[in-house]
Amino acid sequence: MIGGLAAIIALFLRRTLHETTSASDRNAKEAGSLAGMLRHPRSVLVTLGLTAGGSLIFYTFTTYMQKFLVNTVGYAPKQASLMMMVALFLYMLAQPVFGALSDRIGRRNQLLAFGVLGTLFTLPLMRAISGSGGEAWVTLSLLLAALAIVSLYTSISGVVKAELFPVEVRALGVGLCYAIANALFGGSAEYVGLSFKNAGAEGGFYWYVAALMAVALVAVICMPDPRRLRHMEHAPR
Repeated sequence: MIGGLAAIIALFLRRTLHETTSASDRNAKEAGSLAGMLRHPRSVLVTLGLTAGGSLIFYTFTTYMQKFLVNTVGYAPKQASLMMMVALFLYMLAQPVFGALSDRIGRRNQLLAFGVLGTLFTLPLMRAISGSGGEAWVTLSLLLAALAIVSLYTSISGVVKAELFPVEVRALGVGLCYAIANALFGGSAEYVGLSFKNAGAEGGFYWYVAALMAVALVAVICMPDPRRLRHMEHAPR
């Protein structure tokens, strides 16, 4: 019901927005084509790498975490569900805060912090959560720390990727690269995590997430400065 109401509001807001493309943009020779998108290989690779690490760590500490709390930490299903509900509610409230933070420190700097913190702290956080059984407040605090790191990415992910592509291939560049990386790494997070656990090597999953976060960090380091690309300045005022 909440989602349906939000969809109606979003539709109304969308109808009142100015179109960001011009007729010349839409009628450009390679507008909306793979050939046009591939003229920006750096942006494609950065979006793929950033989404691979960002979506994996997001699904690890949100979707997969409830199963992790039950199967590994030892919480009862209802207790794990309640804990995740509280954590995700607070995570939701944090998004505009981290978005405002990016306005102060810069989006690229915020993503660098995300890459560094995610690479360095995924392993110790997962180990600490796995060893926190029975101490709900300890587990919740660790979860919130992890979600704070994730928020550095999720609060600005959409706008950062949009800034990487010119308007004539923006929807395709962002949408296709995001869909591929998200499906391969975010969508498979639970399967990979449970596979490691069933193989008796659950710690390998922690290293896997940290490794993909290192890939995301490299992507951010290689990311062109959106202020120099100036792709967002073509929209009508």
